Amino acid sequence: MTQQANRRLGPLRALGLVAATSLVAAGAAGTAHAADAPLPVTITGEDRVDLSLHSDNGDPSEPQVDLRLNAPGEPFEGDGVIPPVFTGDYTIRIDASGLAGVAEVKLPCRADGPVAVCSGSELYAGERYNRVGGIRLDVTGDSEAGDFGSITVTGEGEGLEFTPLTIDVLVGGPEFLNRALSVPDDLRAGGTYAAPVGLRNAGSMPAEGAVLRFRGSRGVSFPDSYGNCAYAEVTTGPLLRQGTEAICVFPDRIDAGTAYALAEPLKVKTADFALHDVFTYSFTAVAPDEAAALRAAKDYRPGTGGDLTLTKLPSANPADYSRYADVDLPVRNTYDLELTGSSQAAAAGDTVTAEIRFRNNGPAWISAQRSGGEPIGFTVAVPEGATVTKAPERCGENTIAEGVKGYLCWVNTPLLEDAELDFPFELRVDRVVEGAKGKVALPEWDNPFDSDHANNSAWIVLNGSDGATDGGTGDGGTSGGSTPPGSGEEGDSGANGSSGTNGTNGTSGTNGTNGTSGDGAGDGAGGGLALTGAGGVTLVGGAALLALGLGAGVVVLLRRRARQGGGVTA
Repeated sequence: MTQQANRRLGPLRALGLVAATSLVAAGAAGTAHAADAPLPVTITGEDRVDLSLHSDNGDPSEPQVDLRLNAPGEPFEGDGVIPPVFTGDYTIRIDASGLAGVAEVKLPCRADGPVAVCSGSELYAGERYNRVGGIRLDVTGDSEAGDFGSITVTGEGEGLEFTPLTIDVLVGGPEFLNRALSVPDDLRAGGTYAAPVGLRNAGSMPAEGAVLRFRGSRGVSFPDSYGNCAYAEVTTGPLLRQGTEAICVFPDRIDAGTAYALAEPLKVKTADFALHDVFTYSFTAVAPDEAAALRAAKDYRPGTGGDLTLTKLPSANPADYSRYADVDLPVRNTYDLELTGSSQAAAAGDTVTAEIRFRNNGPAWISAQRSGGEPIGFTVAVPEGATVTKAPERCGENTIAEGVKGYLCWVNTPLLEDAELDFPFELRVDRVVEGAKGKVALPEWDNPFDSDHANNSAWIVLNGSDGATDGGTGDGGTSGGSTPPGSGEEGDSGANGSSGTNGTNGTSGTNGTNGTSGDGAGDGAGGGLALTGAGGVTLVGGAALLALGLGAGVVVLLRRRARQGGGVTA
């Protein structure tokens, strides 16, 4: 039986069967090959699996190999029926007989002993919708260090030409763990962290070389340059992906059961605007002759100084090493989020524009590295006697307090240190109410990273006697609402509207580093606050939520639509 790729409903359904069929045919024609030339298909997946004798090798219910088929053409994007680039029967044969006595294997599809056969009848451009299945590998009681075997995956089908895949499996090979990092409490924005980078080979065999990869998000840089390292900087595009990464090659043997450290700590410089930026690193067992291909995969810039070297440690506590090593830098800095309102005079029947402004006065940016760019929300109440005739795109009608209707507006994160966004509300005055006002407010809570809570609310005032827009304190503030529209998938700040040069959906700020470091967030405020960041407080009213984080590692959940690929099966 063939499992079809995910059929997404959308505009094509409204076109009717004839129109949809025409579009499918057009899609297939766009990637057509000559009738006498077979369609080239590449079988993809992990080509190497190292099995540890000292661990569960990941979640026992999860496969280590994800087999897919990569067909030529532009992958489908959008709504509607996914057009195939090939229609016809084909089979994928997975032969794991080479693992006899090496490891236990669980195969997808229809298996007869160590061989499985999967079948399909459609292929789609790219590999997203062409999933074959997963392969799970585990050691047995007879597995020993150095045991080695392979799985071969081949394909067959009329009109198709498959590039096979070989998966090499090694038992008890080198297994690198990384020296754990701790948050330096005394580090201020603009300071430099001396990272105690190191590794321990917890495997049963030596490695003939190692590769170190390290990365810092936008507020982190590396002042030193080493000759055996290469560097890549990303300064454009989505803010979540901006930063600096490096790859360093160590050709020397890494002995089993031995720990190593860099001959000198790795200097990690933080910018004046940095707050909960992430520095991370990892070692992998890679032979020197394979390292060149890793550099070629990205536009790396060669280092210019002397080589960075590893030093063997005479003793090391295994508890100090783990699979992952990262840290938030720094945990002490502040930003200042500010809302400003609007004061208008109007007669009955007039339409006016209330310009609400959201601003980050810095000095810190909101990096949102841990939360993946979840948005910030604030509420807008409508003054008595007025009706909103046009709301900003990133604002939606909601019940913002019990019995109070209004709007919930969203600002994408990351948010630059000098971001400034406008939210224009068009209001029709149905009847004149002197001094009518509606509150604009961020949620009321003790956010230790916001240096000034007094400017977290403002007012829309209609026909006020004094024209004031600050309004002081008042009711309203914490809000409900719906899932934000387009909630920061790429992590750019913006709200469809105002000034700025970096971001999408109405962008914010500039990519500068103005501002100085602050001293907010006292001792013990660990983790990564990003107003939508990891952990923290979730304020819920109606169906909406806004989360403000204090602890690194807990991710705020917002509704997201999962897109799952189809594939072939037994």
